[in-house]
Amino acid sequence: MKQFAALLLVLALPLQAVAGDVAVVLRNGQGKPIADAVVTIAAPHSGPIRFAWPYRMAQQNLQFDPFVLVVPVGADVDFPNLDTVRHHVYSFSPAKTFELKLYGRDETRVVRFDKPGVVPLGCNIHDNMVAFIVVVDTPYAAKTDAAGQAVIHGVPAGPQPLRVWHPYLRAPGNAITLTVAVPRDGVVRQAVAGELRAPLEPRRMY
Repeated sequence: MKQFAALLLVLALPLQAVAGDVAVVLRNGQGKPIADAVVTIAAPHSGPIRFAWPYRMAQQNLQFDPFVLVVPVGADVDFPNLDTVRHHVYSFSPAKTFELKLYGRDETRVVRFDKPGVVPLGCNIHDNMVAFIVVVDTPYAAKTDAAGQAVIHGVPAGPQPLRVWHPYLRAPGNAITLTVAVPRDGVVRQAVAGELRAPLEPRRMY
């Protein structure tokens, strides 16, 4: 009877949080923020991966929008053409090789990205158009904003591997990796320093 009463007491206690948030700030040596960097944490997870932002890579004003898009493995990405001219979108990436032949204004094509990796994009008609789709197999992912900040919520507590990637980051594989100690509750703030190199010409991305 006493053991049963003790068990009820334990069950009545509030559950302790076992996950925290990770806030990353990416700046260069002069303290300027670096936007469009993808921050990922390879922590254990279960269930399907979904992100709140749209899986959409538009062509507008002769540019791709956004410059960097993060999607989960298996995502279907829309490629709407919002320009008055036609576009021919392609990628030779090992993660996803595809070609969307010439299509015009207000037309949309859809591509499924079924393997993790970085997928550089180009346009066969407009060489200045460059963008990147980063396909991830973790729900713990975010992109730095104009202030160089990214927040990932609900990361399992403990030491976790953190990776910061940017297409022009001056680092092996365009990425910086480190270990972050995630608290059981609350936020851990991690500053990361990096430098960007000059962008590659679109035809030299592959």
